Amino acid sequence: MANTSHRALRLLSLLGTGRLWSLRELATRLGAGERTVRRDIETLRRLDYPITTIHGPDGGYRLGAGKTLPPLLFDHDQALAIAVALQTAPGTMFGLGDDAARALATLHQVMPPALRASMESLRLTRLQNYWEFPAPPIDPAALTTVGTAVRHRRLLVTEMLRADGTRPEPGDPDFLPAHRIEPHHLVVWAARWYLVAYDRTDRQWRVHRVDRLHPRPTTQHFSARPLPDDNLAHFVMSTHDRGDSPAAWPHTGTARLDLPAHIVARWAPGGSVVEYLDTEHCRLTLGAWSWAGIAGILATFDTGITELHPPELVDACRRIAHRLAEGGHRPPVQR
Repeated sequence: MANTSHRALRLLSLLGTGRLWSLRELATRLGAGERTVRRDIETLRRLDYPITTIHGPDGGYRLGAGKTLPPLLFDHDQALAIAVALQTAPGTMFGLGDDAARALATLHQVMPPALRASMESLRLTRLQNYWEFPAPPIDPAALTTVGTAVRHRRLLVTEMLRADGTRPEPGDPDFLPAHRIEPHHLVVWAARWYLVAYDRTDRQWRVHRVDRLHPRPTTQHFSARPLPDDNLAHFVMSTHDRGDSPAAWPHTGTARLDLPAHIVARWAPGGSVVEYLDTEHCRLTLGAWSWAGIAGILATFDTGITELHPPELVDACRRIAHRLAEGGHRPPVQR
């Protein structure tokens, strides 16, 4: 009976994801035979869970509408996933670290003993490595405003903020008038939150850094538009003027690359800035923990590089080129 109850809860948890499951998939995930899974499905139906059967070669089972799952219906794997997610969540929102810790503590208190033990077995410390490019955290109120507007398709009135999060006043060089935009999608890339929106003021699609926006909600609805690219990720990553600013690094340098801006923007590390020069050239500003680190990243683009700045970056490129040239002439080491 205990095994049957555990399996039924596990089955209900799988169906609760909302996706369509084939009988074979359910049997595999539950480690049971297909006849056993059918019996468990009938057991749940007798408990008034509306499990729908979809017939045909692509059919299966899914949980129908109109039934709320019991609260905190987690299985062993879900409990582990929650424990890892809450402890490794990036700090992209103000106070998220404290909120994640409190959420984990709350879940520990209400979990059954077996699941609580599994979650506590994954106490960990998250260390940041040098290849992570930190992003400034976002005000939860601004993110909620944008997310609500995306969900309900309501226009936003937005003003641009400086890189430090302050609002420029009229007359400041950084001041831009407010724009009316249609927010369509939120995208997270390299720990940065981006908004894909149609700008009604400029009549073109744009990608905005959410932490660089001061959004004001409206009650005006808009209709969905065809996106500028079927691949939303490609559109965001290849848009060079998405409001990025250089991340804080010990060293920052610039270079002119013989590549289009949208190509460089696609592969440039988070925290770098791509400036459009013409259809075949752009300027890349990026940082690293050393001048050699910047030179190494520039070399990965495998193209012509000019206008290096500052002089320390030029010296680093020359040293690396000399070392590589020397390595190519040395005889192989005999082992």
